[in-house]
Amino acid sequence: MDGKKSLQITRSGTGAYDDDGHAKRTGNLQSAVAHIITAVIGSGVLSLAWSTSQLGWIGGPVALLCCAIVTYISSFLLSDCYRTPDPVTGKRNYSYMDAVRVYLGYKRTCVAGFLQFLTLYGTSIAYVLTTATSLSAILRSNCYHKKGHEAPCKYGGNLYMALFGLVQIVMSFIPDLHNMAWVSVVAALMSFTYSFIGLGLGIATVIKNGRIMGSLTGIPTDKIADKFWLVFQALGDIAFAYPYSILLLEIQDTLESPPPENQTMKKASMVAIFITTFFYLCCGCFGYAAFGNDTPGNLLTGFGFFEPFWLIDLANACIILHLVGGYQIYSQPIYSTVDRWASRKFPNSGFVNNFYKVKLPLLPGFQLNLFRFCFRTTYVISTTGLAIFFPYFNQILGVLGAINFWPLAIYFPVEMYFVQNKIAAWSSKWIVLRTFSFACFLVTGMGLVGSLEGIVSAKLK
Repeated sequence: MDGKKSLQITRSGTGAYDDDGHAKRTGNLQSAVAHIITAVIGSGVLSLAWSTSQLGWIGGPVALLCCAIVTYISSFLLSDCYRTPDPVTGKRNYSYMDAVRVYLGYKRTCVAGFLQFLTLYGTSIAYVLTTATSLSAILRSNCYHKKGHEAPCKYGGNLYMALFGLVQIVMSFIPDLHNMAWVSVVAALMSFTYSFIGLGLGIATVIKNGRIMGSLTGIPTDKIADKFWLVFQALGDIAFAYPYSILLLEIQDTLESPPPENQTMKKASMVAIFITTFFYLCCGCFGYAAFGNDTPGNLLTGFGFFEPFWLIDLANACIILHLVGGYQIYSQPIYSTVDRWASRKFPNSGFVNNFYKVKLPLLPGFQLNLFRFCFRTTYVISTTGLAIFFPYFNQILGVLGAINFWPLAIYFPVEMYFVQNKIAAWSSKWIVLRTFSFACFLVTGMGLVGSLEGIVSAKLK
């Protein structure tokens, strides 16, 4: 037995380390739910009233419920892929790409890795954009309160995007997802707060109007083609609001065992999806009921609501705090993958592997790695720059939802499930899951086409 294996066995026997020699995992059901809610309830919730307005009173709620069911099925299949070959006692797969490589081989790992990183990177861009929109909304809310609702209160978002980028550079000193439970708890609390505020304002507006706005078919358009584009874009926005498959195994890797990680993850997924679906239905439906054909693209920053201005300011402040944590949750898989690659590629490089103790006045000491600092700073700068260049909230969400929804949340989990459970071709289970995958593929295609058309149209205006 070599020294590495001996060290691993010694470590795992001390109680401070797990069976793979890594530091003892301490995550539980509550922390997993917090991570999921932080990842899922983000900027997407603010576009759901607009999505519901495009689909109408039948299509909107049905689309939300269907997406919730699909997300749970996907998480159920994927959580069993954390260990190989046995889902309880097998070898751990630390990330989504590790699982794809083990089950499906190198070529499909490259495809999955590209799509995963593209989605994570794009979500980071969306979070930069949404934060700037919320900061601008706070200033506009105060301006409207002082000067009237018709006042020309306009504020650019570029400066606020840059400020958010500076905050994220500092936040990127957090080493990895295992050190971020407190970030997720704070972010989850913020998401509940602004969701409740949006819901409360929607209910209050419905009561004030004395009737429920909207129709069974949604907002009418002059051309049938325009209606199709908007419906497709709405489906893409809803698809963006739910899946967290690209982060599921990273979250599962934080859980303690026993009980088996897959059991805890399935319970956490059920709880988190139930909570998010409740909020999504309330925010989407009450937002549409309040504004009907005038439903804004972003419920709290589109100024369907003007008063009480302080409550709108509080909601947008909560959005900002949530997105500060959400950005890090979505960036950590990229950070950790690049860190592992650089360590393998340059094992003798001090720039890559050395850590330095840094102590600043009034702050606790922390470990600084020069490679991490340079890469993560460059990453934040690039996402901030692209957010400034493409400031199209609903269209960006639709594109990201379409890219993420079928390939990463449906196709790869289904294929890995086939391999792990040795599902025979043309068996009843094989046919059902193939049909399920194809139906989700159609939704993805519609969402992608509609959202790309929306970006092109917005760019040409």
